[in-house]
Amino acid sequence: MKRKAQLFLYTLLTAVIFVTVVIIVNQFYTATKLLSSLHPYAGIFFLLFSISVFFVAAYTAIRLFSVPKVPGLPEHENAKGMELYTSYVAGRMPVHPMHPDISKKQQDQRWVRTNLKFLEVDSLNITKQIATKNFFVGAFAQNTSYGTTTSLWNNIKLIWNIYTIHNTDQHPGEFIALVRSIYTCLPLSDFKKEDIPAHIKPIIQSAFSNTLSSLLPGGNLLTPFFLNLFLAGATNTYLTCLAGIITTHQCQLMTEKDRKAIIQQSMFEASFMLKEIVRECNPILSVTISKAVKNAGIDSLDTIQPPSTGSGVAQDIVSHLASSLKQIIRESISTQKNEE
Repeated sequence: MKRKAQLFLYTLLTAVIFVTVVIIVNQFYTATKLLSSLHPYAGIFFLLFSISVFFVAAYTAIRLFSVPKVPGLPEHENAKGMELYTSYVAGRMPVHPMHPDISKKQQDQRWVRTNLKFLEVDSLNITKQIATKNFFVGAFAQNTSYGTTTSLWNNIKLIWNIYTIHNTDQHPGEFIALVRSIYTCLPLSDFKKEDIPAHIKPIIQSAFSNTLSSLLPGGNLLTPFFLNLFLAGATNTYLTCLAGIITTHQCQLMTEKDRKAIIQQSMFEASFMLKEIVRECNPILSVTISKAVKNAGIDSLDTIQPPSTGSGVAQDIVSHLASSLKQIIRESISTQKNEE
């Protein structure tokens, strides 16, 4: 079935390209013939000019999407091609302003690794910043097209920022290849059930390392709702952390390294970054939810009508309870405001 579908798509694409070329050639022929009727050399000039524009556009497109020639990765630090690869990385890599030897002309392996350490700090800070945004995007816009699109855009922007940090000259083809490489490293890109527990573990640990019920005045009533939002935000954050850290490792490769080792190391680092972000975002999320619930509770209680003449005992009890609850909630909100 897969081979038949591929054959159909390739045949359809070939037919579309062929028809498009025929239409374009026919239009050029018609225009050339029309101009030749006005002036003998007008048609030839138009044809030559059109061909020149086409070749210039093709040349600029090739230059734009071409991937730079990269020397082969050395097997280890003492390998034969290490010096060549180090000079290549030093030529493309911007010099960090915090580098202790910023004016050094001979950029050896030690100089490059020092510069990479500073660039790594910047990359991790950007990763944490965007992952924090994606925490709230995942929590409040989960399972929506807006949330999915925003999270995806933030992840692509994260990869682009890290890529530009490590390269003074950018190439779209190289960046697209980097995005594809990062995507294949993320969980569920190639569904493997045995890999899921390793990715779920840091999310669950972050959830239950905090006493969720103690963060919310509503206790057990609000905890399931909060936990649902929290898990959605934490999952989104973990994927962003993982994407940023893997991108950093990919951009800082100096020797051949097993792909599996890079993923395992990135998962370990992403779990620690996730805990830091959760520690900062949990109080904000809990306070936001508790205030929203209290305000919603007051609005709901306001819809209960006061007892009227001839109302039953049940109506009197409901109205009295509603009035008491509104008073309690208002006092709780005013107390929190005074504490803040």
